[in-house]
Amino acid sequence: MKHQSPRHRQKTSLAHSHASSSGFSVLSNKGFRALIITYTLAMMADNVEHVISYWMMYQKFHSPELGGFAVLSHWLPFLFFSVPVGMLGERFDPRRLIQIGMVLFSLVSLGWGYLFLVDGLQVWQAMALLVLHGCAGVFWHTSTQMLLHDVVGKEELPAAVRLLATARYLGILAGPGVGGIILIGLGPIFGIFLNATFYIPTFFWLINAPYGPAFRAGSRSFKIAVRGFSDIIDTFKEVSGLPVIFSMVILAGSVSFFIGSSYQAQMPAFAEDLGHGDPGLLYSLLLAADAAGAMFAGLILNNKGIMSPRPRSALILALMWCVALVSFSLTNQYTFSLIILFIAGFIELSFSSMAQALVQLNAPEEHRGRVIGLFNMFSLGMRAGSGVTIGLVGGLIGVHYSLALAGILLALVISSLLYFFRNKGINSSLQNGC
Repeated sequence: MKHQSPRHRQKTSLAHSHASSSGFSVLSNKGFRALIITYTLAMMADNVEHVISYWMMYQKFHSPELGGFAVLSHWLPFLFFSVPVGMLGERFDPRRLIQIGMVLFSLVSLGWGYLFLVDGLQVWQAMALLVLHGCAGVFWHTSTQMLLHDVVGKEELPAAVRLLATARYLGILAGPGVGGIILIGLGPIFGIFLNATFYIPTFFWLINAPYGPAFRAGSRSFKIAVRGFSDIIDTFKEVSGLPVIFSMVILAGSVSFFIGSSYQAQMPAFAEDLGHGDPGLLYSLLLAADAAGAMFAGLILNNKGIMSPRPRSALILALMWCVALVSFSLTNQYTFSLIILFIAGFIELSFSSMAQALVQLNAPEEHRGRVIGLFNMFSLGMRAGSGVTIGLVGGLIGVHYSLALAGILLALVISSLLYFFRNKGINSSLQNGC
């Protein structure tokens, strides 16, 4: 940081990204294969739990407000603790932080299973499990993104970042589809107990995985104290001088605050209004439509030379996503809803993985943990706001209108970002690199 300006480092990193492979060759790396498989499995399990727990809470309490709290409790821990956990990942072994997250995830699934089994679920118990689940995610996400830099070399890093970002959103979007199938085939009790086992492979692989600080050549010992809120302010100030990262952080925060994944939490209500509120095939297809679109996007996005990561492209795709979700919220046609959700899944994975890849590729090495933590704080933590914009507002005006309103407001914000960052020269800086 002493010898290069932030803008110069950013352009250099982007140029390196362009020169590196952008296809699937990184999958020949054995460690990366293990990482991405276990990561995708855990991400799927995270969202399978959402499907089952959200369904059971809705059936028992019929409360949009509780659905809104589910979103708040899942993402608020990211808002408060992502940067501190990122700094812990700079100082300690990220493998152990990930394992802490896996243990907490399994305990939460087992807790749901017990309460379903004895038919004793109460509102306060549901709220406690939802909060614990959110805390588990904080230990997992940032630490995994940091571990990635130990698993692959610099030449493989751009492709690895894109593939891990794709895996993350595939897990998010495929989880509801798999969860719907498990809900039908096994029922909520056996399904949630099975889900607790999906976190085990990640835990055991990380016990002796040859990555982390102890295996780094010339590794440094970080003695920086974790100071909490002041760390967040300092990191934000640093990122504000890196226009590519800053633009993606603002985009991710806006998307998360207004919409995030809250429409998934309210899917039982949407399905019921479409005439398919029972946990059958047609309901599961609604849950899986996003996943199908994301899978198709993943195949295209990771082909060399197709949809190269650019801030302007990410912003335009995010605008298209707004249009798709507003259309979904206002339709009463089941077939059209499936088509729109497929398109939404394709677009969401495209712009979200672009944003994540741009941030990881351009984060300063000496402050990588806190920069990635800041991005997670915005991209994940700000989703707590969508619990209000979709869930709590949905309790007042209905989830259809709350989703439509949130989509319109988000589109206005993204349009402002496009205008603002164009004046800041964001597009030219990226085009010189990519």
